[in-house]
This record gives sequence, C-alpha cells and structure tokens, in this order.
Amino acid sequence: MIPEKFAVIKDLSRQEILLSLARVPNSSRLFAGGSDGKVYEVDPLAENPEWKTHDGHASFVTGLAIAGQTLVSGSYDQSLIWRKLDSGEVIRRTENAHGKWIRKLAATPDGQRVVSIGDDMICRVWNAEDGGLVHKLHGHDEQTPNHFPSMLYACAISADGQRLATADKVGQIVVWDPARGEKIVTLHAPGFYTWDQKERIHSIGGIRSLAFSPDGQTLIAGGIGRIGNIDHLDGPSRVEMFAWEKAEKLHEFSGDAKGLIEHLCYGPDGTWFVGAGGDNGGLIQLYDPAAKKVVRSDKASMHIHAAALSEDGKKFFAAGHGKLAVWELA
Repeated sequence: MIPEKFAVIKDLSRQEILLSLARVPNSSRLFAGGSDGKVYEVDPLAENPEWKTHDGHASFVTGLAIAGQTLVSGSYDQSLIWRKLDSGEVIRRTENAHGKWIRKLAATPDGQRVVSIGDDMICRVWNAEDGGLVHKLHGHDEQTPNHFPSMLYACAISADGQRLATADKVGQIVVWDPARGEKIVTLHAPGFYTWDQKERIHSIGGIRSLAFSPDGQTLIAGGIGRIGNIDHLDGPSRVEMFAWEKAEKLHEFSGDAKGLIEHLCYGPDGTWFVGAGGDNGGLIQLYDPAAKKVVRSDKASMHIHAAALSEDGKKFFAAGHGKLAVWELA
C-alpha cells in the first residue's frame, strides 16, 4: 500500500554537503560521503547520534556501496577506497579507477561485485573480495550530439543481481548482464536533456537516478525536464517508466514540482516508489506506478543528493546539502 504518512523524525545539520549514502542492511547505521573528501558514519536514530570520520579521499565522495562486510567509496579524485565495514580499516586503494570523476557506485545483493561509473563514460564491474576488475563496459558516447563532454550519472542493480542499468547526460540508458559483461538493450529518453543553442551554448540535465522494480520487470529513470534558464534548475522534475525488456516507455511523470530527481527507490511490495532531489531547496515525491501519477509532493529542508529506504519501507534516510534527515512512512 502507498504510505499516507510521510513525516520527518530526525534532522541533523552538517557543515558539509553530503553527496552519497549507504545504509548497513537491517539497521539505521549510515555512511555518508562528504564534499570535503571524508566519509562519515552515524546512526541518526540513536538517542545521541555520534559522527565518526573516515579520511582518505582528496575530493568529493560521490559514491558509496556496501558489499558484504566491505564498504567501498568513490570520489572525484578518481579512486576507490575499500574498507572493513565493522572497523573502517582501509583494505586497499584503487588509484585511477576511472579516467575522470567517479559519479556513483552500486553493489550486487550477494556482495560479490561492486559497480562504478565515471565521466570517462565507462562502467566498471569489480570483484568485491580482491578488488580485481571483472568487466569494463562501454555503452555510452563520450560526447553529446553537440560535441561537448558527456557525463555518466546513474547506475542501478536489480534485486536479483542479474541486471545492471547505466544512464547518461543525454538520456541514454543501457541495461547490461553484469555477470557476462554484455549489453542487453539500449533505451532513449531525450526529454531529460536540454541544449541551449542561443544564450550559453551549453547543455544541462541528464538522467540522475535509476531503479528497478522489485520483480525486475520495470525500470524507472529520474532527472529534470526541459529547462528554460540553464543557470537555474527551473525545469520540472521528471521520471520516466519503462518495460525495459521491450524497450517500451510506459509513462512519463512530470508535475508542478521543479528540480532534479537525484534518487529513486521502490517500496518493498512494488506498488509505490519515492523520488527525491530538488533545486535550490529539497523535494520528495511519492508515485503510484499503477495509476501512473504523483500522489504526494513535499518540500525537504535541503537539496537531497542521495537516499536509502529501509527493508520494510517505513524509514527513508536522505543526505543532502548540509543535512542528514530521516522520514517515517506509514
């Protein structure tokens, strides 16, 4: 059932911009990646939350993933750091994991593989046990149609670990078989991309979030629609839903709310999903995929960059601009 209650129960302020988030399964223990190159560890639901700091990166920590008992972080410094989940001890550091900024990480549910994407437009699949490179996936163009550098913004792994999706700045989505390292299908969603050929000769937008439905049959992509003023995120929030095996677009969600949808996740029963992000402020929206509509749209106290949903769908954890917050859903 779609939650009727959506209320903030914790709101913790930080000096940093929190750009990435990973939650230890079946707990409220979180790791958040900061704009200062640090990874922060905290349980926001503790009576007196205490923040623990893990150093190591030289720039923004934009990706975090938990693979079994290993925490992996990725950064604009193009490196991956692998740590023991229980102690934070560094196991290894993978220098030059990507040729440009690392954007996001994901891990397979069995904890055996970690996926990273970067602005070199390559998706890499890593062995979580030894850090070895398993696959190097090329499926996205390095330049936009207007001959500017593109970006590889989003990735997601299906609940059974059998499928991987990646998405870029111009709205191209590729679905992969991560075990074989093979491309399955390419989807196109150009409505996420704005090219300003008059004022700035500049492009903006892109798919910023992806999520598979619990049964793996549907793929949703989030970002922003057509932007009138590229100096501001004044375009409408945008989500597109696909029956990806048929390469068929099922619906386009675009309402009055403005800003990027930076994170998407399905509720455990697959009857609803939540999108979060924002423009200068924050945005959270609840969607009904069966009815094909946005059923709730709320403002958040910060632009949300990353989020996580508890297994039972009752807690929504979000990291963003100077804050970490928790919502209760019922």
